[in-house]
Amino acid sequence: MEDVLEVYQRPHDPARPVVCLDEASKQLVAETRVPIVAKPGQVARQDYEYERNGTANLFMMFAPLEGWRHVEVTDRHTAMDYAQILKALSDSHFSNAEKIVLVQDNLNTHKPASLYEAFPPAEARRLVERFEWHYTPKHGSWLDMAESELSVLSRQCLDRRIADKQTLTDEVAAWEACRNKKHAKADWHFTADDARVKLKRLYPAM
Repeated sequence: MEDVLEVYQRPHDPARPVVCLDEASKQLVAETRVPIVAKPGQVARQDYEYERNGTANLFMMFAPLEGWRHVEVTDRHTAMDYAQILKALSDSHFSNAEKIVLVQDNLNTHKPASLYEAFPPAEARRLVERFEWHYTPKHGSWLDMAESELSVLSRQCLDRRIADKQTLTDEVAAWEACRNKKHAKADWHFTADDARVKLKRLYPAM
């Protein structure tokens, strides 16, 4: 926990951007009947029945000090998908960075080993070296600011029925463009000193 909090206290350094990574799933749901639109004096109405169209996975990449985020919609969340996300983060989104300071949770695929599953050893090693790896503790994923940004996405964009992956991709892209245009950043205040007081129960008793 204190390792991640120390990362968040670092001054902004464009050569070593802090990027938080998290993922979530979204159930795809189609209407079985055409909804009735709102009219004066009448709210919109939606039938309680729906059709399940599977799920899609959302990879959230969030650079809190840059006010930048990107969401990649995928069919799955395997080690191979994760590896491709890191490659894009390294070679497309932050290609000019000396090193990317990566904060993420302890999901079993969120490991350097996933890069070796996806790429030849030399390429995997190159990508591993592009990142400075930091992990939130077990049951401490709230420390990952990408999780907070996923919560914003859920409230502002995903709190309705979305029928298919293409619609989901388009809707998320529009939300992302709006947030990036505003350079919406995270205002993080919780420090290690705060943790030692407010989360004293988590520390060994001396």
